[in-house]
Amino acid sequence: MRIDWGVEMKQSLKVAIHQGKEYVATNILFITFIVTSLINAMLVRQVTIGNFFAVKPMLADLVVILVLGAFAYCFKPKHRFPYFFAVSSLLTLICIINAIYFKNYVSFASISLLRTLTQLGGYTDAVVENILEVKDFMYLWQLFGLVFIHLQLRKKEYYEKVESIELPKIRFLNTIVVTLILLGLFISLLTGTDISRLSKQWNREYVVQEFGIYVYQFNDLVTCVRTQLNSMFGYDEAAKNFRDFYANVSEEPTTRNEYTDLFKGKNVLVIHAESIQNFLISDDFLDGKPASFNGIEVTPNLNRLAKEGIYFSNFYAQESAGTSSDTEFTFNTSLMPSTSGTVFMNYFDRDYVTTPKLLKEMGYYTFSMHANNPTAWNRSVVHPNLGYDHFYAYKNAYTIDETIGLGLSDKSFFRQSTEIIKDIASEHENWYGLLIMLTNHTPFSDINRYAEENDWQYEVNYKYEKVNEETGEKEEVVAPYMEDWKLGNYVKSAHYADEAIGEFMEELDEAGILENTVVIIYGDHDSKLSAKQYNRYYNYDPELDRVKDCSKEECIVMDEYNEALIRGVPFIIWSKDIVGTKYNREVKKVMGMIDAQPTLGNMFGFYNKYALGHDIFSTENNVIVFPTGNWMTDNIYYNSARDNYRQINPEAEISREEIEKYITYSDRLISVSNAIITYDLIKKIGENPENELLEETNVGETA
Repeated sequence: MRIDWGVEMKQSLKVAIHQGKEYVATNILFITFIVTSLINAMLVRQVTIGNFFAVKPMLADLVVILVLGAFAYCFKPKHRFPYFFAVSSLLTLICIINAIYFKNYVSFASISLLRTLTQLGGYTDAVVENILEVKDFMYLWQLFGLVFIHLQLRKKEYYEKVESIELPKIRFLNTIVVTLILLGLFISLLTGTDISRLSKQWNREYVVQEFGIYVYQFNDLVTCVRTQLNSMFGYDEAAKNFRDFYANVSEEPTTRNEYTDLFKGKNVLVIHAESIQNFLISDDFLDGKPASFNGIEVTPNLNRLAKEGIYFSNFYAQESAGTSSDTEFTFNTSLMPSTSGTVFMNYFDRDYVTTPKLLKEMGYYTFSMHANNPTAWNRSVVHPNLGYDHFYAYKNAYTIDETIGLGLSDKSFFRQSTEIIKDIASEHENWYGLLIMLTNHTPFSDINRYAEENDWQYEVNYKYEKVNEETGEKEEVVAPYMEDWKLGNYVKSAHYADEAIGEFMEELDEAGILENTVVIIYGDHDSKLSAKQYNRYYNYDPELDRVKDCSKEECIVMDEYNEALIRGVPFIIWSKDIVGTKYNREVKKVMGMIDAQPTLGNMFGFYNKYALGHDIFSTENNVIVFPTGNWMTDNIYYNSARDNYRQINPEAEISREEIEKYITYSDRLISVSNAIITYDLIKKIGENPENELLEETNVGETA
């Protein structure tokens, strides 16, 4: 018998097409769920990291969606809509939260951070104004689409027809088989780096880039659970890594330099300058010039202090989700922020070696001051554990007589703090104090209300002279520039904060406090403003009132690297004793918040053997490691998610071997810091002399 293969193929094709049409016709809600969920996942990647059509994350997200969708077949057709709507709501919420979070923190949200939502009390305006936008909720179209399809199907008695012909178990199994095939295809595309970074979950941008938003979020849940289990079961491995890392670290400082003991015995005032960025003082994009509008500097007082003191102009915060609290922690301990949750909320009860504790051992009285609610970021609990003898906060220590933004204005805060500091200075020979500023906290817009009510102003428009074509005479023209822009409000707020610092320094000087006091100022983190804001700031054309087209005109391109580099913050050490001396200088070497404690320790005569940073004056090739896994040296800025870099020093020779060395070092640094925080290793091992060191490794050799 002869077989006509052409006829057979046509017949098979007809059957396949018929079965396909039947499948689509009887799985409309399922297909709607799959397609809408996948499109939302692609959209959130597009608005965050910009890889809309990338195959790997699309496959990964599709696998998750199919698995979730398959369980709908456990319900009768008429009962599937509530299931699909509930799951779609969850996935939509994941997209919305991550889109908003990435816009503010340039990272993706973690379930372990949900505890920090309690910190939004008093920060609601900042969230609504600075973070939430209508476009952030575009993902809700999935739910509306699902409801619309469901109502149309119900009108046509669709669910009853499907129930009469469907074999749900077969469809469930078929869906799982297709899912496994896609999973196998996805796994075949993975590299060892992909699997390692998924397991660690440190570099969230990389995980979303390669695995998609849904895989990232569910893996984050697993990581959070695993972190809790690790605190019970992962101790041995963490303890070994801890011992190995610190095996060859001396109990006492081994290096000396010209700054050693420079300030030993002096009092210390640390100013935690909220959201102050370095471009206001020294802008590398503008040849190191300070920011100014119409010839008036934004931060004249900080500029003066930077010129008179030791100014670290290439300094970066290393905060994660804990923002200000992360910086407080890193500044005081020389440890990295936690990559799971925040130290102030999740790991506040550990034993850390801190600057206040070390100074207390030297006879110092230690205190902290903040005009916000003491429970914000759990400070009322954390500050005593960090070693502060007293925490002056909010209504317990301050009269709320003038408010801007989130609370008491900086000028009033400093004015009232001066009186408290006078009393402290009269009672204690040596003291160390931290003052946490508040006015320059996002969303920055309340400065406009303050300006109107107090006849205060700082204009962020653009004034220039232009020849009048009719009269031929020059006249002043005003272009709006940064007025009514978030960065414009930020500049105004920063100018106010700078005035407050200037007045504070004058009050301290009049009281005689500055005669034996070192003032330390650091920016806790950047302003969290978008590249769009910076693009207008740098590339504004006043005559046409527009932003230049960088594809056609010469301008400063705010790509991912320039946006990262501009987020540097100031670090200033000022004392009357060093003004005009050899110590009065600008330090251009790259430096992170993690290096602050060792650098200050060398100057004031204290030492923390568990510090992960370095005394900046005793290290040649410093590296800044960020919680994302990105890192920076004097020569390059490395993006861990993309495994590429921007060369900062054009004369440097960059080798792949050097890059791999720093990649290994950054991973190790983050891992050891997390181990210390999670397992309280300084207390459990560091203070236990009976624990023998397992392997000799020099912590500083890689850096």
